[in-house]
Order: sequence, then C-alpha cells, then structure tokens
Amino acid sequence: MRLRGRGPRAAPASGAGAGDAPRLAPPGRNPFVHELRLSALQKAQVAFMTLTLFPIRLLFAAFMMLLAWPFALVASLGPADKEPEQPLALWRKVVDFLLKAIMRTMWFVGGFHRVAVKGRQALPTEAAILTLAPHSSYFDAIPVTMTMSSIVMKAESRDIPIWGTLIKYIRPVFVSRSDQDSRRKTVEEIRRRAQSNGRWPQIMIFPEGTCTNRTCLITFKPGAFIPGVPVQPVVLRYPNKLDTITWTWQGPGALEILWLTLCQFNNQVEIEFLPVYSPSEEEKRNPALYASNVRCVMAEALGVSVTDYTFEDCQLALAEGQLRLPADTCLLEFARLVRGLGLKPENLEKDLDKYSESAKVKRGEKIGLSEFAAYLEVPVSSVLEDMFSLFDEGGGGEMDLREYVVALSVVCRPSQTLDTIQLAFKMYGSQEDSSIDEADLSCILRTALGVAELPVADLFQAIDGEEKGRITFADFDRFAEMYPDFAEEYLYPDLTCPQHRAQTPAAPTPNGFCTDFSPENSDAGRKPLCKKLD
Repeated sequence: MRLRGRGPRAAPASGAGAGDAPRLAPPGRNPFVHELRLSALQKAQVAFMTLTLFPIRLLFAAFMMLLAWPFALVASLGPADKEPEQPLALWRKVVDFLLKAIMRTMWFVGGFHRVAVKGRQALPTEAAILTLAPHSSYFDAIPVTMTMSSIVMKAESRDIPIWGTLIKYIRPVFVSRSDQDSRRKTVEEIRRRAQSNGRWPQIMIFPEGTCTNRTCLITFKPGAFIPGVPVQPVVLRYPNKLDTITWTWQGPGALEILWLTLCQFNNQVEIEFLPVYSPSEEEKRNPALYASNVRCVMAEALGVSVTDYTFEDCQLALAEGQLRLPADTCLLEFARLVRGLGLKPENLEKDLDKYSESAKVKRGEKIGLSEFAAYLEVPVSSVLEDMFSLFDEGGGGEMDLREYVVALSVVCRPSQTLDTIQLAFKMYGSQEDSSIDEADLSCILRTALGVAELPVADLFQAIDGEEKGRITFADFDRFAEMYPDFAEEYLYPDLTCPQHRAQTPAAPTPNGFCTDFSPENSDAGRKPLCKKLD
C-alpha cells in the first residue's frame, strides 16, 4: 500500500481567497498526533523551572480564578435566558473590565506575557458568531477570556465549582447529553441570539470539534453555519520554539501540557481577526458548503492545508489492538476516501465476508479502475481514482482486491486485529491448508498498517518454528497469544511511532473545551464543493 495518493486536489473557487487553498492535505500526516521531544538543555530548564517558578505560577493562577469567582457570581445572578440589558449598567461594565483584567493577569503570570492581536474584532451587529481555528489546546480559551464572548459548552460544566460560575458569566449556550433534542435547540438558540441585532454577546465556536496539531484544518462541523448569518473567522497561532501547547489524543496529556507550558519562560500566542464572511444564498441553504468555504479562507490565512479528516479518523488512529497504526499511516486517507464515496464503514462491516469471497476468487489477479468501480458498485470519480492509486503500487493502473478488503476491515473494526488477519489468511492462503509465505505476510501487514515498507522476515521466522516456509492462521494466532506484544518487538522499531500515547477511553469523545452541537444527521464535509454564488 502506498504512502501517497494522486496528490492533493485544488478546491474549486469558493469565495474570496478560498480558491488558492489546497483542498486536501497530503496523505500520511496524522493531525491527531503530537510528538514532543525535549533536548538535554530543555529538560534541564524544565527541571529548574519545576522547582522554582512552576509552583508559584500554578498557585497564582488558582488565586486569580478564586479572585474572579465572586465578581462572576454576582454578575451571573438572575435568569440565564434573559436578554442582556442595553446599554449595560455601569456596575456591569466595571465587573466586565475587572474580570478581563484578572484573566489577563492570570495568563501573564502563566508565561503569556504578550498576546499579539491582528485585525479588528467585528461588532456583534456585524458578526454574531466568531469561528476559531485551529483548535489545539485548552489554552485556546485565551481569546474567550479576552473578549468575554459566549461559547457552546456541555451542560454538565455549569456544576463544576468555581469554573462553572465563571462559565455562567459569559452566558454560554449549553448542550445537554440527556436531551435528545438538545442539538436542535442549541442551533435555534444561536440563531435567536444572532438575530438579536447585537443585544447578546458574540458566540465563539471552534468548528473543528476537537483538538489537532495545527498542521492542517480538519473538517468543520456545520453547527456554527446552520443559522446562515455572517461569521468572523479568527485564526490562532502559537509561534513557540518548543510546542508545549498542543493537546491531541496521541501525545502529552492535559496535565503534562499544563506543567510543561508553565515551565517555559515565555509563551507566545497570536490572534488574528479576519474580515467578516457573509454567506451567499447557496451557502445559507447548504451549511456544509458554507463551513468548507470559511475553512478554505482560514487555511489560506494560516498557510496550511485543509483535509477531510474528522474526529472519527482520530478514533481509528487511536484504536487499541495488537497492530496499532503508526503516525504516518495512509489508512486515515483511505477512511476519508471511503466516506467520500458515500460509503459508511460502520455499515460495511457486515459485508466484509462477501467482499473477501469475491477477492479470494481473483487469487491475486490484478484489476483496473473500471472493474474496481463495478466491484464497489459506484461510478468512476476523482475520489475513486484517489483510492485506487493507494493500492496501485507500481503505477501501472492495476490493484489487488485483497488489499482493499484488508484495509477496509481495519477501518471497519480497528480494534479487532486478529479478525482482520484471519480474514486476510482466508484470501491469501493456499487452497490446501490456507497457509501463506513470507511475501504474503508482508503484504497483509503492510496493508493492515497502511505503510509502504515493512520488514517481516524476523517475525515470519519466529512464527515458522518448524521452518516449513509457510504459516497458517493457527500458527499466527498461537504466536500472538504467547507473545501479545510481538508487534512492538518485530514491527514498530522500524516504523514512525509516537513517543507518547494517550490513554484511549472505551468511547472517545472530542477533547477541547467547546463541545460540538451539529445535528447527528449532518453530512458536513461529505457533499461536493460548489462554486460560491454572490
């Protein structure tokens, strides 16, 4: 399986400046992985700061939050859904000023001595919604505290002592997990506030829905764009030599990030307010198009690519199993292309046996693009061509169907390693005893991990204890049971593997402090882009 496809495609012109931004990031870069390696000097600095400045900063930050609590408590009394008085009373203006000053002092003490602000924040009457990206850390709360804008939060957060009171002050829109209709109500509430002619505070939304490593912009959730009102894009940058800010699912944890960041002498952050983006009539009707076009504008300002990766891809990358995906796997690109064809991996799992039987009949016979399209029962398209190229290793316009089935099995059930291997043995194995040789094992594991090269000679010899030159799935299963960490010893030393691995919960939820409220049936990022009509 190749580590690159046909290359990124340019997006069609979709508004001012959007046409110059590439549509897809080159495959192989995982936006949900952050590797942080410290030099000996940096480790010494962290050790020194841990014993000296770190405890002072931590205690002072906690003190500033406690200091802000009574002000926020008094100002947040009364019905939460009551429309703010206009103009604000003098005492509320004073409280707002004091809270901003306290929060800014807290960030200053934490090492954010200077917050560079570019552009002009639009008035609430110009843009009721501010869309921020990339979302990479809980330090992205800095622009929230500087502007005291509202955000979308989980309803459970208001019950957290002290923090819940501070949150209530900015009059957030709460999303309830227990209320099945909560997402629709959230969109309606945002629309109501957006159409209040500036009487409500602006709402800051992180449309990516989870944290990434800022190397690209992943698919924007459509929630912020469903109301169809003008938005102001806001981009964030952290131009630090050592990136202790980024908090992704695979990398340093939340507490480690806090510790390392507070151990830096100085932390830089840049906030840039871009011009207000007014949607066309077509974008008002199509929130996915609106979200995609705004994303292109923000990507151009940041100088990064855009990609159709989503949080679902994050779950694939972090799935637990004996064959964990390396950082440079192209299976994320494959999963994106599967969705781009209108196919849903969760619905394809039940058909894996049928696909494998069809591929087994071919016995390794290569097929072309048109036959591949017929096999999937989809028309030939640019997305299908990109997927085909992942398996066309020699570039001769041919692919092996068995590789597609193996890759699809991993995407459909990423944690069930042995089930995928067993399925592969059925397709690659001999008719006599379903055994495979070393070349077949190499092809299976390369495809299952989504890498171009993978030395398996040592692993094959270890499994083939009788030196028959062939192994069965029973041999592989027995070896995996005896040595459950076989991949770490035989495969991963030669792959790009992260130094830090987050603990993956049974049902991962997006990290970050601004929850997603997009309707469940949203197809954002899956619909084809259209040219903006102005």
